Amino acid sequence: MLALSWLIRNELPSDLPAILDLQAEAFGPGRFAKTAFRLREGVEHDRRLSFVGMSGDVFAGSVWLTPITIGEEPSQLLGPLAVAPAFKNQGLGRLLVNQALKSARALGEKTVLLVGDAPYYGPLGFAPVPPGRIILPGPVDPARLLIANLAPDSALPAGKVRGGRDARFAICTDPVEA
Repeated sequence: MLALSWLIRNELPSDLPAILDLQAEAFGPGRFAKTAFRLREGVEHDRRLSFVGMSGDVFAGSVWLTPITIGEEPSQLLGPLAVAPAFKNQGLGRLLVNQALKSARALGEKTVLLVGDAPYYGPLGFAPVPPGRIILPGPVDPARLLIANLAPDSALPAGKVRGGRDARFAICTDPVEA
């Protein structure tokens, strides 16, 4: 199915079943054992920074940003990014990531971390994390640990990554109106 145009919008609570189905299809049951998924356990994704892509009235993809802390610095974790098979390789994933990064920057976020493929995410503003600078709580291929510095005048954070934010880094959690 070829999309002639995309509508990128904030995720709505009513989108959650379709998003979870898409994530299950894209990543399978083994996704819950992966370090990036484990960081999200018990942490609500940031709905202000989570988007869906629509082709007409058909749900085509989604991206989440989830609050994390790197060392003592607040950050966001990108993912999962998932696109329905009928819409793959049409640019929707890049549009979703770009919207998430643009919105995160506008809200004052300084960095976005992810575990992903450098050839795909590099052109979107992500670069490899210097070895040993950021430590995840589980195994990750160091070549796949990438970060987007949304505040280029700021130093990259360093240290251990944990899901969520300390109280001093609390973010607005007002629900999105349906």
